[in-house]
Amino acid sequence: MYKLLINVDQLKALLDKGDTLVFDARHDLADHDAGCRAYQAGHIPGAFFLDHEKDLSAPKTGKNGRHPLPPLSELARLMRSYGVHEGKQVVVYDAGNSMFAAHVWWMLRWMGHETVAVLDGGWQAWQEHHGPISTETPKRPVDSTGQSAETGPQSAMPTVTCDEVLRNIQAPRFTVLDARAENRFKGEVEPMDPVAGHIPGALNRPNTLNIDASGRFLAPQTLRESFEKVLGSTSPEQVVHQCGSGITACHNLLAMEVAGLSGSALYPGSWSEWCSDSTRPVATGN
Repeated sequence: MYKLLINVDQLKALLDKGDTLVFDARHDLADHDAGCRAYQAGHIPGAFFLDHEKDLSAPKTGKNGRHPLPPLSELARLMRSYGVHEGKQVVVYDAGNSMFAAHVWWMLRWMGHETVAVLDGGWQAWQEHHGPISTETPKRPVDSTGQSAETGPQSAMPTVTCDEVLRNIQAPRFTVLDARAENRFKGEVEPMDPVAGHIPGALNRPNTLNIDASGRFLAPQTLRESFEKVLGSTSPEQVVHQCGSGITACHNLLAMEVAGLSGSALYPGSWSEWCSDSTRPVATGN
C-alpha cells in the first residue's frame, strides 16, 4: 500500500488490478474553472474530479481564509460517496507540481484515511510516460452507505487555530513555517491577499524547494537536509505549516513526511485568515 508518493509505473500496475481510487485535483487559483476544463479534456481513466473551491472548502466568511476546511463529517460523507473506505488505496494527482494533490492527500490523512498517495510528477508525468487518457466521467458507487470513511486518528495530522498561533507569538511553543515565495513572505508583493507580510516569528521555506524541474519530489535525504537547514534542531512535532490558504503548506508537510520528519501540524486558515483581522500583528522583511 502507498501512503506518501507513487510513480506512474506503480499506478499503472494498481489500475491493472482494478482496486484503486484516483482523484484528479488539478486547479488554478487564478482561474477556478481551469481544473474542471482540464479534466474534461482528458484525465487518467477512472479518475474522479475534486474541485478545490466547491468540494474541498467550507463556505467563506471573509474571516476564515480562502480555503477553509470543511467539517470532518462533511468531508467523510463526500469521500464515502466516491467509495473511500478503510484500506482502500487512493491516489491523487494534479497538473504536475503536486501542490493541490498534496492538499487532498493531507485532507484524507486528517480524516483518518492512511492509504493515500500523491502521483509524483502528476498529470505531466502521466503524459510523459504515455499513460492512457480518458474523457469519460466515471459513475460513483451505486451504494456506498455500508462503507465507512474513517474520521478516526486525526492526531496523526494535527491542526492549530488562529488563536493558538497568536498566543504562540508571546509564548512560543512551536515554530511556524511559511511555504509561500520569499517575496510574499517579506511583504514585497502580495498577489492573492489584501495585506502583505508574514506572521511575526515565522520562518520561510518556499514549497518550490521540494521538487525538481520535472515536478517530482527530491530524494528524502535531500529534503531532510533542506528542512533542517531552516529548522535547525527543531523537532517535527514543534513545526506548524502555513502558507496563503493552507494548500502549499500541505506540500511542505508532505515533503517532511517523505524526508522522514513526521508529526508536524497545519494552520489551515494560514495568511488569508490571519490578515483578515487588522488587530493581528504583521511582520515584513526577514
